[in-house]
Amino acid sequence: MKINQDSLKILIKLSNKKNITQRKLASELGFSLGKLNYCINALKQKGLIKIENFKKNKDKINYLYVLTPKGISQKMNLILLFMKRKMNDYEELKKELNKKNEF
Repeated sequence: MKINQDSLKILIKLSNKKNITQRKLASELGFSLGKLNYCINALKQKGLIKIENFKKNKDKINYLYVLTPKGISQKMNLILLFMKRKMNDYEELKKELNKKNEF
């Protein structure tokens, strides 16, 4: 899995809500449960999050998602890239509008 906007959304949500269920997280993000599970496992494999069972529960629904230092760093890098991209888009739109106003 390439680190992308979906990954950024997950990292941001998990940094704010560490003990959320995957079902609730998928609902909040507008993802299918399967997609979210795939993304979370990929983030775990990349070392960006840790998943801990914080309650000895046979149903395995009580997990704690913790961003690792690498995950926090990656989240910040993704936010910066996203902001740079949006600023470039804004500048391009501004130039385009100025060209149209010249005519």
